[in-house]
Amino acid sequence: MITFPLAKINLGLNVVERRPDGYHNLQTVFMPVPLTDALEVHEMDAAFPSEVDCDLKVTNIAVEGDEQRNLVVRAYNMLKSEFPDMPRVHAHLRKDIPTQAGMGGGSSDCAAMLLLLNRMFSLRLTQQQLIDRAARLGADCPIFILNRPAYAEGIGEKLTPIELSLKDYYLAIVRPNIPVPTKEAFSRITPHMPAKNCLDIVRQPIDTWRHELVNDFEESVFALHPEIGAVKQRLYDLGAVYAAMSGSGSALFGIFKKEPALEGEFQGMYKKVVKG
Repeated sequence: MITFPLAKINLGLNVVERRPDGYHNLQTVFMPVPLTDALEVHEMDAAFPSEVDCDLKVTNIAVEGDEQRNLVVRAYNMLKSEFPDMPRVHAHLRKDIPTQAGMGGGSSDCAAMLLLLNRMFSLRLTQQQLIDRAARLGADCPIFILNRPAYAEGIGEKLTPIELSLKDYYLAIVRPNIPVPTKEAFSRITPHMPAKNCLDIVRQPIDTWRHELVNDFEESVFALHPEIGAVKQRLYDLGAVYAAMSGSGSALFGIFKKEPALEGEFQGMYKKVVKG
């Protein structure tokens, strides 16, 4: 069985307070976008000599770390602990969503694995039960169970579906070759309530977003890495009606009314244009 995990962008991202558990409460609008990985899972033959229950192979874009610590495997292991009769599996993950980009690729892969296993093995978990399990694996994971635009609060797990479409626009996605560790990004943030909630702003015409819709991580990340900020400015120079960093970076996106020509732009960086 094969599925195609979506990426996401953040339309506004405000860090509103630090929690007693060390995490931070957020306000953001999650927007799934048609940039995908591919995840294929097959039941493992009973005679296959494997030391692990979920044999994962990752291709196309390298992912750092032990594959048995990958969120795809962790999602399998979570369900296996609840459903011990669940068969062993082979999983092939082809990565096309850039990593360490703030686009939720790993979280999306994790959620896709939960959804796929639920279907493959008739586990009969409801959407809410899958969201609850996804939240244990990562703050961004639940949005990919929902897989639709949503306003998020808490650490990102409190989701309210909203009506929002970018189908008449093009998205240019650019990821500079500069990793921004999430922990480092949060360490430089001073939590505060925004003057205006991002949900109210995204309900306005897109032309108004530039001066009101804010990602709180940009100030500190751009100060540390001016070349990331320069990409945002260049997207505006090319005609974007709105541009921002996604999540804690380092990917940026521009929303365009017409398909942008990126030939010759952003040399050496990941770049892709998708229809909204």
